[in-house]
Amino acid sequence: QVQLVESGGGLVQAGGSLRLSCAVSGRTFSSYTMGWFRQAPGEEREFIATISRSGDSTYYADSKKGRFTISRDNAKNTVYLQMNSLKPEDTAVYYCAADSVFVKPRGPNDYWGQGTQVTVSS
Repeated sequence: QVQLVESGGGLVQAGGSLRLSCAVSGRTFSSYTMGWFRQAPGEEREFIATISRSGDSTYYADSKKGRFTISRDNAKNTVYLQMNSLKPEDTAVYYCAADSVFVKPRGPNDYWGQGTQVTVSS
């Protein structure tokens, strides 16, 4: 069984930055592609980015290019999401996902974390 635990969320002012982490346990981390999603109240879950097993390839939703950066550290079994120039509309619960083939923007994916809340105040 694979477990994903997100951390790093919180309250930040508009224009600020946050780095989210997702720690993975239970299986060989480097065998999974990883991704980040978010879900705002009353909205559907939204794809942000995905990263390959080695970390040498990334893919972003068009609307997320430029302010969001996904990365991973296979030695630490952790995937990160750096978020800069945050806006109130970035307020959401942020989730990481793992898949043994590739993270699918529209799902389904093999494993999900429980989410971490990000709130951006104006």
